Amino acid sequence: MNPLRLHTSGLVKRFGGLKATDGVTLDIAAGELHAIIGPNGAGKTTLVNLLTGELETDAGQILIGETEVTAQPIQQRVAMGLLRSYQITSIFDRFTVLENVCVAAMRKRGVRFALWKPMARHDAVVDAARRIIGQCHLSGVEEVQAANLAYGQRRQLEIAMALAAEPRILLLDEPMAGMSAAEGADAIELLRSLKGKYTILLIEHDMNAVFALADRISVLVYGKIVATGTIDEIRNHPEVRRAYLGDDADA
Repeated sequence: MNPLRLHTSGLVKRFGGLKATDGVTLDIAAGELHAIIGPNGAGKTTLVNLLTGELETDAGQILIGETEVTAQPIQQRVAMGLLRSYQITSIFDRFTVLENVCVAAMRKRGVRFALWKPMARHDAVVDAARRIIGQCHLSGVEEVQAANLAYGQRRQLEIAMALAAEPRILLLDEPMAGMSAAEGADAIELLRSLKGKYTILLIEHDMNAVFALADRISVLVYGKIVATGTIDEIRNHPEVRRAYLGDDADA
């Protein structure tokens, strides 16, 4: 499935007197990996919750492709291909990696899952799951129970299960949080392999990951986008350096 453009215009969400998002306008091209950075409390997760439909907007518009979805429920946005990894995924610790990805693929295809029926009966689903497992660098552990995976592998499994649902836009909210340096490097390599195949909105505090992956970056501060640009433009933007990167950030 082809990636889709994601667009917001003047997006506002209030919590009492606080504007968690304050007129957020984004235009993310189909196939772009667009990163959102900003300090804690900037409104990043609220923005993602608005995009998925988990929160209702107070003002503004959201478009998937050319279709406005501002008032559409979560299920409608998922059907159009907008997925947040945990939105579809719920890892079953007693299932193997392969079984978990198969379950996600079966949901997408409308195939009813029953514990007492062997997965092998669904050849197309198993084949698709194995391809995704390989894509997510989990081939060596596909028969391992999810409960026994390392933390970084569990996060990779979340992404694999989201991919099994055939997204066109993928929202990733701090996918590298809590990872070791080695796990983070593996995650960067995985996300790099997905570039261009999906439209990806990445929220991430790890600036090395952001600078390694992003086509463009938007900076969110107190609910407002203060800058959008390429990596070099963001690195050298004076307001961004003061608000987030720090005045001593390397140019």
